Amino acid sequence: MPRCLDCADLGHLVFLPRGDTALTRRAREESGLSAVVVRLERRRGRYERQGVLVEEAGLARAEERCLADAEARRRRRVRDAARRAAEDVRFAEAFAAEIRRLFPGCPEARARAVAAHASARGSGRVGRSAAGRALSEGAVVSAVAASVRHVDTPYDQLLMSGVPRHEARRRISVGVERVLQGWREDGVLAEAAARVERDAG
Repeated sequence: MPRCLDCADLGHLVFLPRGDTALTRRAREESGLSAVVVRLERRRGRYERQGVLVEEAGLARAEERCLADAEARRRRRVRDAARRAAEDVRFAEAFAAEIRRLFPGCPEARARAVAAHASARGSGRVGRSAAGRALSEGAVVSAVAASVRHVDTPYDQLLMSGVPRHEARRRISVGVERVLQGWREDGVLAEAAARVERDAG
């Protein structure tokens, strides 16, 4: 036989709608008395949960716990963001150092710019691939070649004028290789000159 909440000794409870699983769980933990609220869905022929009845003081304590957790999560997100930023700086520096090792003639500022671009977190660029994170030679060369393609050749203008991508790459391939080879050889020549100077001294 149906009863009102007061008759069932539940009139002092407050209704907490469904939707926040953590708050619901904690509110039931903090309440000495709780009850599940359901409603008959005649079209589906079944009872569906609507929420719970809990003690008001228990709900307040549960809300405080959830707020404390939210603050803890916020602080953890800040710490994680700082850690990731530091990792990104170290990785970009390592990437730039590897560029300079493979292409000694590449200007320092350019190497850093290429490394920062290629290793940007979430970019999907070669620096974030497994090979890039491992600083494989192929990944580093690909990143440098991509930079040369866009900065030192008319590649972008060709694309904008409607030239298909594969044809645009074919047209500028010699120019890209010329720059890369120059950066390799400049470094070798500079090293040889330095060695001669040391020997002369």
